[in-house]
Amino acid sequence: MPDTASDKQAEGLTPYQHPFPQDAVPEIFVPRIEPEDDREWVPQAEGVWFRPLCLGVSQGYYVNLLRVRKAGVLSCHRHFGPVHAHVLKGKWHYLEHDWVAEAGAYIFEAPGETHTLVVPEGVAEMVTLFHVTGGYMYCTPDGAPTGCEDVFTKIELCRKHYESCGLGADYVERFIR
Repeated sequence: MPDTASDKQAEGLTPYQHPFPQDAVPEIFVPRIEPEDDREWVPQAEGVWFRPLCLGVSQGYYVNLLRVRKAGVLSCHRHFGPVHAHVLKGKWHYLEHDWVAEAGAYIFEAPGETHTLVVPEGVAEMVTLFHVTGGYMYCTPDGAPTGCEDVFTKIELCRKHYESCGLGADYVERFIR
């Protein structure tokens, strides 16, 4: 792949020749989705972290990695919008379904889906990329609400964590669009 503009030109490759729209937001480029600096993982619960990749405030979605280093039930929750997931490491399942999501699996969760995420015994680490639209409500198995999560709660957790670990509260800005 050509590295510079002159390399591209020498190979007969011509990039788009016009400016981008004035109000277009810049792209996000993350060279390694699993960071080398562990401080980029934001603690969410004991043995559970997330790493933001895109925090879409204008459309109410977020894309992040979820890393779990413990076995057992993570949470019961109900989705208000669609969710796309791709398992990168380990495996997990929902108590409400008969499938197991292992590395390489893709999952679509429809709005209204309510389920209980479980990481089985023997899984040292589970990492899954989630694209969550809207948010979700944490609940008990009988449906009583216990909390909620959306792009704004994710941003707030990032700011607090990045400030406390020395990256600075504004470190999260690179992921907000």
